[in-house]
Amino acid sequence: MRSKSGGEPSDEGHYIVIDGRRWRATDPLVPEEIAAELRRQLMAARRAVRDALRQEDAEAERRARARVQMAKTALGERGTAWWEQSGAERRKRWEEGLTRLREE
Repeated sequence: MRSKSGGEPSDEGHYIVIDGRRWRATDPLVPEEIAAELRRQLMAARRAVRDALRQEDAEAERRARARVQMAKTALGERGTAWWEQSGAERRKRWEEGLTRLREE
């Protein structure tokens, strides 16, 4: 079964494999509506990185990369592995991440 990103999930479901490279999977406990908003925030941040690089604006690039980090952490793709966190810790991670992204 393919993940939404098109990769094959690993046996334990903690990673997806795309073109032979292993990436941490999104936390499956994140409700789909919230995960979709986090993915929108992530893609907007990635576009901001691209634009900052084109404009050679180091400060804008730094801010945009920080937003990418926030979104990926909220999704469970970076930071403490989601399978090592309690349900409450996981919920706190995505709720705080989304709040911070909405404020910026």
